[in-house]
Amino acid sequence: MQFSEDLVRTLQTRLSDLRFYTGLIDGKPGLLTQTAVIDFKVHHKLRARAYPGPITLKTMFSDSASRKPNNPVLSTEPAWMTEAVRLKGIREKAGPGSNPEILEWAEDLDLHYPDDDIPWCGLFVAHCMRVGAPNDERPQNILGARNWQRFGVQCEPVLGSILVFWRGSRSGWQGHVGFYAGEDDKAYHVLGGNQSNAVTVARISKSRLLSARWPASVPVSGKPVRQSANGSLSQNEA
Repeated sequence: MQFSEDLVRTLQTRLSDLRFYTGLIDGKPGLLTQTAVIDFKVHHKLRARAYPGPITLKTMFSDSASRKPNNPVLSTEPAWMTEAVRLKGIREKAGPGSNPEILEWAEDLDLHYPDDDIPWCGLFVAHCMRVGAPNDERPQNILGARNWQRFGVQCEPVLGSILVFWRGSRSGWQGHVGFYAGEDDKAYHVLGGNQSNAVTVARISKSRLLSARWPASVPVSGKPVRQSANGSLSQNEA
């Protein structure tokens, strides 16, 4: 979308009021904003393009614009989890160079991050929380997975909670962090970054869990999700 920052911010505010947009009101026409425009147009029987033309704008700011209906299944999914799901499949670039989208997450967070060879599970979580819970203070070093034990408040492992795990040894310094997507008897199903060098869902042993966290600014709303124990356990997420 080729619009000024002020206009994009106005669009984001209106789409947020109508429940189509769940991201930051930052004036940046990113994918989350474009998806919200498309959802709005589909809901109002307009041509499904990300570009908000005159007809779309007139409809969006009219009294007849309707809010996005609640979905009984998706309404329990926090905004940061929606962003995490959207990013599934994002992969670091093999060899020289980096995936520019991963570097953009760091830039948006004012973080010096020159290469996606540097473990980025914490960066992925920080990006999603920036979108879904921007008012919560992040750990001082977001790349240190174990530092996320100090984020927000302690909670039970539920849909959307941040799960922090140890790697190597429980008493060591290495760790991994991602989002709870479900569980079986032996493992949590973790939607996270830097899992096989990509944003994927991995089964991680429950015995490795250090902490489950939730942003302090948002009431805990998730629930446990039972899933089948398909696939082997992840042993090392670096």
